[in-house]
Amino acid sequence: MKKRILSAVLAGGMALSLAACGSSQPAETKAQETKAAETTAAAAAAETTAASGDAAAASSDWTPSGPISLVLPAGAGGDTDLSARIFAQYAKEATGADFVVVNASGASGSVAANQVLSAANDGLTVLYGHNLVNVANVAGITDYDYTAFTLGPTFAKNDAQGLYVNPEKYADLNAFLDAAKANPGTLKACTEVGAYTYYEFLKFEQIAGIDLDLVDVGSNSDKVTAMLSGQVDMMPGAFVNTKDYIDAGQFLCVGIPTEKRSELMPDVPTLKEQGIDFVYPDCDYSFYFPAGTDASVIAWFENTTKAVVDNEKCQEDLKNMQINPYYLSAADSEANDKAYLETFKEIAASVEG
Repeated sequence: MKKRILSAVLAGGMALSLAACGSSQPAETKAQETKAAETTAAAAAAETTAASGDAAAASSDWTPSGPISLVLPAGAGGDTDLSARIFAQYAKEATGADFVVVNASGASGSVAANQVLSAANDGLTVLYGHNLVNVANVAGITDYDYTAFTLGPTFAKNDAQGLYVNPEKYADLNAFLDAAKANPGTLKACTEVGAYTYYEFLKFEQIAGIDLDLVDVGSNSDKVTAMLSGQVDMMPGAFVNTKDYIDAGQFLCVGIPTEKRSELMPDVPTLKEQGIDFVYPDCDYSFYFPAGTDASVIAWFENTTKAVVDNEKCQEDLKNMQINPYYLSAADSEANDKAYLETFKEIAASVEG
């Protein structure tokens, strides 16, 4: 894997910490076909599930014996945290069970992942997040991937994270690229080493033909702070975390690494439209249980998640947070994770050097 020495952000007393945040495909035809196949399969699975209703999940006589801890690899206030809290609210309404959101950021998601792996497989402790397990494994931070867990359903989806700049410095993507090419290794972009956005930037650099100074600043809130203070030139971000700054004219999204334009930001062109042939994995928010969790527990979570996703008020709340409701069964979530793992392996291999 390509080794990078990341700068430290020194000013402003910023806390430097590794935290998990949301298919990139290399430009090669094979990878593009893989992306198209997984997108089609996921869409077909979602349609089938929606048509069959609760019958898509097996019946279950399991009920939780106490509060359920949703362990998050992220701090409060970001897209992962907000979607988890929406789930917890409506899942309690649907089942009467209590759900407790536990923010356990650190080490590219491995702090939260290890907490769940070491928990009893009684259904009362579950990891909630996107892509983190597979990315950390590819980065060499952990020696396990999604297969170390029992997969549960998927609850929501967000677009791949867009790229943001200060509009007073850069009018558009071309202005940023011109500055990066004129000053190789100088422009700073914030990320977390070994996490979702780290590989997004490595592949973006490669395809765009630029060399950025990747700065490890930590969580979503730290990224925003770095941008607002002018300590970095570019940040990745979910729309839910950036909308207010876009509206205030402080941030400009110069491109999104998606196949089609985002429904949330239809005026923002994709990177592909701007000559950067790059599509990156979406953020699919799924549940990961300790290995050996009983099928009746998973079925209960499938039924609960499906009921929550079908709740129109929940759908409205998610969309108000710029997050899309998106149900996949446990089996389809596992297939999705398998495809994502292969995608990240391809990306890592392509940026070695």
